[in-house]
Amino acid sequence: MPNLPIVAVVGATASGKSDLALDLAERLGGEVVNTDAMQVYRGMDIGTAKLPPAQRRGIRHHLLDLLDVSEPAAVAEFQAWAHAVIDDCRSRGVVPVLVGGSALYTRAILDVFEFPGTDPELRARYADRLATEGPEALHAELARLDPEAAEGIIATNGRRIVRALEVIALTGEPFTATLPEATYRDPDTVQIGVDIDREALDARIAQRVEAMWTGGLVDEVRRLEGAGLRDGLTASRAIGYRQVLALLDGELTEEEAREQTTRGTRRFARRQDSWFRKDPRITWVAYDDPERVERALEAVGRIG
Repeated sequence: MPNLPIVAVVGATASGKSDLALDLAERLGGEVVNTDAMQVYRGMDIGTAKLPPAQRRGIRHHLLDLLDVSEPAAVAEFQAWAHAVIDDCRSRGVVPVLVGGSALYTRAILDVFEFPGTDPELRARYADRLATEGPEALHAELARLDPEAAEGIIATNGRRIVRALEVIALTGEPFTATLPEATYRDPDTVQIGVDIDREALDARIAQRVEAMWTGGLVDEVRRLEGAGLRDGLTASRAIGYRQVLALLDGELTEEEAREQTTRGTRRFARRQDSWFRKDPRITWVAYDDPERVERALEAVGRIG
């Protein structure tokens, strides 16, 4: 009996990944495995576009709401969680359908992927610089040393910038050069990318941000402040949450916070698309193709 496939739905934020993942899970008898680093946080619902339980079509979802917002998220830890969930799903005869927009997280889960070592003293020096100089300054340094890595990391994601600079200093090579060759951990793996043109994506992002604001994002951030959001090295840097914190501090008006969230999400979406486009193993389906589910299922049927 052939192994059950591992299916991953990838692409830019707001492109329609969640709906396609649900469609595929229904057709394949699968369960959804979250690969969005921010959706692991309890209470970060509106700003991460986390599907409410009522909209999950009765399909079990994994790797949601695992951490408090004060806790850091590490890709190596997430990798171990995801591997355990995938193995459990397949042992029960269930197809794991992964969905998320992080190219690094997706590769770490799907590919043969071991992380370079670490040097606590070197990491501490970069962390001190992060505190004094700010993430944008370190991101500019990363852009000089490794433009490709800088392109894939948000300029406010201090932890990932520090890690990239640490690896460069340790290995003497660009951070991207330390990434392994694209080799699936399991050959019965298929990636489906949601293809969407920039104009349509920009419009969807604007609509999503507007819906987040009207849906109560500001109140959500206020609640999460009491849970330690400001102390969270990862969660506090999430797009939308960072801008609302600045709004609550009086640094931005509400209109400015909303506009910065929209612009930041659009920049992030372009980086996501750029990174995924570099992976030739992805089968792309158009976001508005009425046959997109059938085309994705054809790709799943070709593996093995």
